[in-house]
Amino acid sequence: MKIAKEFKWEMGHRLTFHQGKCKNLHGHSYRCMIELSGQPDQNGMLLDYYDLKKFVDPIIEKLDHSFMVYEKDSELIDVLDKLGSNKVVVNFESTAENICFYLLDEIKNSSLPSNVKGIKVRVLETDNTYAEEECKL
Repeated sequence: MKIAKEFKWEMGHRLTFHQGKCKNLHGHSYRCMIELSGQPDQNGMLLDYYDLKKFVDPIIEKLDHSFMVYEKDSELIDVLDKLGSNKVVVNFESTAENICFYLLDEIKNSSLPSNVKGIKVRVLETDNTYAEEECKL
């Protein structure tokens, strides 16, 4: 059985390695689809959507209206600090692929019930581009 729920957030970033437009400060209206798989419980429910929201919302809240910045981008970290801007400092370049891995790891480390056996995360950076990863628990 599979269930899924979509989450949305606004976030800025830049890719320090990029040779094109993405090296500039910019942002996206991100969406992600979180899909869980496993066996429904005795009541026929894999996980209540409200409970899924309780696991994922704190992660999304941290990202929403923040700037995701690579820990080696000290110049930008200094600017964001001076401005008093919300930031999430990470140990990776903030590509859609890496954000997908980040979300997957964060969800894996939450207290999902034992009947959940798999997680799939799809991160949409735009309406027509996405990165997707999944894992077994």
